[in-house]
Amino acid sequence: MERIRLGLIGDNIAASRAPDLHHAAAKLCGIDVRYERLVPGDLRLTFENVFSRALADGLRGLNITHPYKEQVLPLVTVEDGSVRAIGACNTILFGDPPTGLNTDYTGYIAAFRGRFGGQFPGAVAMVGSGGVGKAVAFALVKLGAKSLALFDVDEEKSRALDTALRRHQDGMSVHVASSLQEACEGAEGLINCTPMGMVGHDGNAFAGIDVKRRQWICDAVYTPIETTFLKEGAAASVAILSGYELFLYQGIHAFRLFTGHDVGADELRRALATAS
Repeated sequence: MERIRLGLIGDNIAASRAPDLHHAAAKLCGIDVRYERLVPGDLRLTFENVFSRALADGLRGLNITHPYKEQVLPLVTVEDGSVRAIGACNTILFGDPPTGLNTDYTGYIAAFRGRFGGQFPGAVAMVGSGGVGKAVAFALVKLGAKSLALFDVDEEKSRALDTALRRHQDGMSVHVASSLQEACEGAEGLINCTPMGMVGHDGNAFAGIDVKRRQWICDAVYTPIETTFLKEGAAASVAILSGYELFLYQGIHAFRLFTGHDVGADELRRALATAS
């Protein structure tokens, strides 16, 4: 049986369950997959060196996570217009040349619909305009969000995302907020797209913001699954979309791209629960 070799490049990924997801999916499909964590700092290599070594070592593809989803762009060809507009890739298929894709984008759409059905996102405030924030913002366009207020401590990131969104869509109102409080005014949904709250990055990106009157909240962080932000939402009886669902669906979509095999969300969720 052919072994398919895959990898994840990122920082602070010791707790990532991406290897578990791809190994569990492979077992369900009856194929042999080896999925490796590749941390540039641990390997004492640059991101570009790790990427090149993975290609030379015969890996079929890579997932890319924080903070390299934008840095990878010069190393790949991006054929999908939506992914070019997003300006970030989390999935790479090695070929001649390597191709960049974004299953955070498709995964968020699937996760939102899986949790909320045909509900529209409404007015949304999002903190974090980096790699995952870009994908989620474009997914919100597809999901029919009414408006999106962007806040990032690096305001230039939000302004760049604002420009990209305005260039590629005209149905969703977009606003760059100068403060977290301003972004959250009138928001029905709140989304954290920063690393804050994940293992190694303690905190709550929405600290000090009242979640009680929101319709829903979402945290892109999934390690841990129950972040401080989501715990506050649960205590206030607000509908929650966990980052675990984004992790699950982006992984399913990446696995299909890597292997050509489909796996069901429910059976993979059960398999991961057993493996944890």
